[in-house]
Amino acid sequence: MQRVFNVRRDEVAGVLAAAAFFFCVLTALMVLRPAREALGMQRGIETVRWLFMGTAIVTLLVNPVFGWMVSRFRRLRFIAATYLFFALSLVAFYFLLMSAPEAVGVASGMVFYVWFSVFNLFITMLFWALMADRFSLEQSKRFFPLIAVGGTLGAIFGPWLATMLARPLGTPSLLLVSTAFLLLAISIAWLVARTQPHQSGEVDPHDPEAPPVVSEHAIIGGSAWEGFRAVLRSRYLLGIAAYALILAIMATFIYFTRLQMVAALGDDIDLRTTWFARIDLITQVATLVLQAVIAGHLMRRLGVPLTLALLPVTVALGFIGLALVASLAALIVFEASFRAIQRAIMRPARETLYTVVSREEKYKAKAFIDTFIYRSGDVVGAQTEGLLGRLGMGLAALATVAVPLALAWAALGIWLGRAQRRRAQAREPGARAGLEAMEHARGNHA
Repeated sequence: MQRVFNVRRDEVAGVLAAAAFFFCVLTALMVLRPAREALGMQRGIETVRWLFMGTAIVTLLVNPVFGWMVSRFRRLRFIAATYLFFALSLVAFYFLLMSAPEAVGVASGMVFYVWFSVFNLFITMLFWALMADRFSLEQSKRFFPLIAVGGTLGAIFGPWLATMLARPLGTPSLLLVSTAFLLLAISIAWLVARTQPHQSGEVDPHDPEAPPVVSEHAIIGGSAWEGFRAVLRSRYLLGIAAYALILAIMATFIYFTRLQMVAALGDDIDLRTTWFARIDLITQVATLVLQAVIAGHLMRRLGVPLTLALLPVTVALGFIGLALVASLAALIVFEASFRAIQRAIMRPARETLYTVVSREEKYKAKAFIDTFIYRSGDVVGAQTEGLLGRLGMGLAALATVAVPLALAWAALGIWLGRAQRRRAQAREPGARAGLEAMEHARGNHA
């Protein structure tokens, strides 16, 4: 196990539990995602751009509620409460579909689109926040790509399960299937937390591979809006926010390019759903190959800075190629490459950035960045792409915006990786007091 996957015997239980947790989360999401895409396009692509804005507003409103829960309850309770809320809302959608199918139309489809987008962000954000709280920086470099394999398997299993169950049980039943996987995820989250050391005597504090020691009875405290303030006070967190913002803009450029190319194939919802499912399947298979063969070794050999810069370079090359060969096949290759590198390589590397911040920042600041900041990037990307379209400009114009932005994004990724290294060194015994003094002085200056 250690030779092949770089996992020691005493670490196997925690890594397997984390991978199983992510498997359940992504299965719950991907069972429903193709339907979300098709429902969102019922009133045209321009409506989807405004749905992105609605999603950003909802995430901003939900953030203080989540921050309040983090401040008042211990870790497993606010994680379970968040997952239970989304599970119960799925059950409510199910009863709506079963008891009043005539009420399900364009308006309810838009509501489901916004709700699913918020649901998607929060349950994945909470998963990775728990991982940053569960594993040390050195462990995260070894484990996060391996843990992400569990999510990719779930992302492949979810659509397959939907195709197997939709006809015999009916489409509404998929909501209950997703609910079941969310409830299973809660029980596995408890197992993940239980495999973490809870007493300081269980680990050597001088061992960089030692996981952080956390008491499950400890309450993080602070205010509901502390995540927002923490991002404004810290250049490091602002850098992570900017990285997430540009990531969302780029993903949105690709997303709307895909919507337009699929929309050109016809108006049939079943046809569009089929194409979206095919693109998702190709993407997930490519992701799994990268995770199984490359990702686990890439971060250790290249380091976090270059790993974070890999996706921006891929985006720059992809938009150049898409501007030259404007076809659906070229888009599928580009999007599959983008998503595979994003999920297999960049996402695990980006999540390691949170292993060197405080527990409050891991949950509150991360929630603000991964939900509102990310969705704000969606809005910026959607409106920019729409403006270029209204001006009659095509993929070449989009590439002239995307390529320079991707190069700046790559430079930001290198800076973040180096800043993480400096923070990790400062957190070592003997240097921690100096780091806290510097952060305090920076906060007073701000």
